[in-house]
Amino acid sequence: MSLSSMTGYARASAALDALHWQWDIKSVNGKSLDVRCRLPPGFETLDLPVREIAQKHLKRGNVQIGFTADRGGAEQALAVNEAALEQVVALAERLRERLGGAPPQIENLLALRGIIDVASPVEDEAQTARRDKAILKSVEEAFQALAVMRKAEGAKLAAILGQHLDRIEKLVIAARDNPARTVEAIRARLGEQVSRLMETNSSFDRDRLHQEAVLLATRADIVEEIDRLFAHIEAARKLVQSKEPAGRQLDFLAQEFNREANTLCSKASDKSLTAIGLELKTVIDQMREQVQNIE
Repeated sequence: MSLSSMTGYARASAALDALHWQWDIKSVNGKSLDVRCRLPPGFETLDLPVREIAQKHLKRGNVQIGFTADRGGAEQALAVNEAALEQVVALAERLRERLGGAPPQIENLLALRGIIDVASPVEDEAQTARRDKAILKSVEEAFQALAVMRKAEGAKLAAILGQHLDRIEKLVIAARDNPARTVEAIRARLGEQVSRLMETNSSFDRDRLHQEAVLLATRADIVEEIDRLFAHIEAARKLVQSKEPAGRQLDFLAQEFNREANTLCSKASDKSLTAIGLELKTVIDQMREQVQNIE
């Protein structure tokens, strides 16, 4: 079975020289492929190639991609943002002259956001290209791991869907073979109804009643619904075995299953058939809930 779930999680980490990084990828259900990638400053150019890799491995799902990088402080240096510091000092002096108070303390100034910058080493184009290549290789590995996990979840879903389809098939067979659908049973029910009508009002036209009875019997026939349900079961089983993403088609089939079950219930002229139709709708709803997780 080759179905894939849209739910999964994967992580990959690697290092190059003093740079250490980690990818975290999480995917959940989605009508289409929606990729959201969070990258720290200095790595923005990776956004497009990461999305292209995601599209290569996934067809549907809401995908959250997180990336963290750390140089371990080995090649980082602290630098004072002189322009920002001058502005803060000038503002502090103006406020002190207006309101009074002690001069600002250096440790308080340095603790303000933006005053101290962490300066990373400047890389040339060759170093950046080498770095990006290694980082993209690791995200490729993360997506491969995610695909494996989604396949494993898909196999579980396929087994559950197989059980639902087996149950649906048994209910459709029960509806097809229900004694209430025999000609004799239909004739007996219609005969009882006509007899009651004739007892209450003798002016009824017997020929007209006969025509109405024939029309009622035709409307109550569920042969077409049963045939379509069997066809849907066969189509669904083929999709469960498909090597291509089948979530959309299975969702459509689940809607068609439900449509036929509704019609069967509306046409049922016996409570036993109605009971089968209602149970059929319950199983179809359960199946559709699982289908929502399939890519």
